Parts: sequence; C-alpha cells; structure tokens
Amino acid sequence: MTDFPPLKNDLILRAALGIYVKLKLAKLVTLQPIDRYDGLLDASIIFSDILVVPQALGLVVEMLPGQGPHFPDPLVVPQDIEKLRKHVNVDEELGYVFEAITVTRKALNGRVPLIGFIGGPWTLMGYMIEGGGSSTLSKAKTWLFSYPEESKRLLQMITDICIDFLIGQIKAGAQSWGGELSPYDFNIFSLPYLTQIADKVKTQLKQEGIETVPMIIFCKGSWYALESLSNIGYDTISLDWTIDPAYAKAITKGRVTLQGNMDPTVLYGSHEQIRTTVKRMLEAFGTDERYIVNLGHGILPTVDPENVKVFLETVHKVGLELNNKTIN
Repeated sequence: MTDFPPLKNDLILRAALGIYVKLKLAKLVTLQPIDRYDGLLDASIIFSDILVVPQALGLVVEMLPGQGPHFPDPLVVPQDIEKLRKHVNVDEELGYVFEAITVTRKALNGRVPLIGFIGGPWTLMGYMIEGGGSSTLSKAKTWLFSYPEESKRLLQMITDICIDFLIGQIKAGAQSWGGELSPYDFNIFSLPYLTQIADKVKTQLKQEGIETVPMIIFCKGSWYALESLSNIGYDTISLDWTIDPAYAKAITKGRVTLQGNMDPTVLYGSHEQIRTTVKRMLEAFGTDERYIVNLGHGILPTVDPENVKVFLETVHKVGLELNNKTIN
C-alpha cells in the first residue's frame, strides 16, 4: 500500500473498530468541510457517487439539471442483463475514484481519516431498473416478484463489483467505509448480499496482508433489521432519525458501534433548536465509546453552513459535558 503520514485524529476509526470528476476537483470538494470546520470534524468522505458502479457495468448515467441521475437505457426485462459487462476490471473502469482517494488522503496529511463508500446492491439495482430515482420502486419490486432468480443474478453481479470496488478504495487509502423492502423480502434480496460484502472484503484484505478497516452500513428505514445487521460483520450501523436510540442500543447490545441519528431538517431550525436537539440526542445515546455522532441522513444542499457549525460546536460542547459528568 501507499505510504501515508500518521493520523493526527483517528477518533472515528477507534470508535468504529463519482461522479466522474477531475482529481483536483474531487480533492477540493472533499477537503472543503474539513477546512471550513477545522477541528470540528473527525472524518472526511471522498467526493464521488454511488452510480459509478452501474456505469462500470456498461450503463449510461446522465445528470439532468433539476432532475438528478437518469438512465436513458435502463433494464426493462431480464434479457437486458445480457447487455451488462460480464467481467468488470474495476481498476480500469473505476481507477479514477482510486486516484482521487489517494490524492485526497495525501492532501489530508493525517488530519482525519478518509471514508470511501458504495451503494448497496438493492439500491443500485433500483436505479438501474427504474431509470433514476423513485419514491415507489415499483418497477424494481416487480422484478423481485416476477423474476426472482434473475433478480438474484443481477444482485450478485452488482455485489461482486461492489466487493472489488471497496477493496480498491481501501488499497487506494480509504480508511472506513434498503428500507423500501418488507422484513421478509429484505432477508431474501438485501441481507445476503450485504453479508457477502462484509465477509469477502475482510477475507480478501486478510489474504493480501492488508490491514482491515472499519466497515459502516446504512440501511434507511430498516429498523426491523437492526439485530441481523449487527451480526453480519459490519463494525458500525448508521441509523436514520426514525429509530429510537434506546431501542437501537437494546437490540444491538454493544455488538456494533451506532452512528447518527439527528434529522437533517433540524438544521433548518434556530440555533437554539439545533442545540436542544443535539443535547437530547447525545443524552439518549449516552457516553458509550461505541457511538459516533452524525446526522440520520445526508445534509441537505440549502442548509445554512453556519447552522452546521452550530451543530458541530454543540456536539463537542455537550459531549465534553456528558463525559465529565460520567468521570465525576
């Protein structure tokens, strides 16, 4: 692996135990929050996009203004699977992401860890069939129930690439990385592939003599799967804001680190509302070492950056107060 400077802030690693762009732009966007909120963030996330995996499989993805990602030629019937690439060399197809990770980690100079990421197989399958974002996933769900075996074949193809892609990200320098289904269908069409990813990534890293990294999983709306997710090899489960912290702690029983879970829309509130919500969240999760403070989903683009600063500063202030109470 490439030699990197020692970490000056490894808090998130200890707790957890692209869009096709030019490298300089990916590095710049990744570093922006670290520079703006200097000393308040414990990790950075590489600027990329989950849809690079369908691109690697041979599908065209367009970003339409005001609409988001669009697949002009989505998968419609099982026979369309044949138009996907059967053997994907991730170094060739996704090497630009690996280069961006390496360049960015060097630029971080050990300030904080760099997190890589992928989209889950079911999430990616949904995009590939729906042709873009969807609130119902009706077309993708039709596949599950009309073509279950073909759906599993497609999910396996996506899973295999995700595994290679994650390993490539780790080699490049990344240091960590479905709520639309019923519980029954989640266990058939999502959980087995998420399990494969955790198991095979860690196994291959060990075989190649590469130190494993913490693996984080986020399944929005899948509160019913918390117990299963805490037993399949991931180090951290990221929670959305619909999950009660006490419930999550009771179900996972300390097997994994919990991350989250403030509703991102709270950042549209007043500074006092943000402080109150942060305090309530931290008190609910407690001062357990196996907890990472975060939002329950991605930050919304129209949020005032000053409100983000209030959130971060409050996390540090309240966290310190709670830790001091615990010590005393």
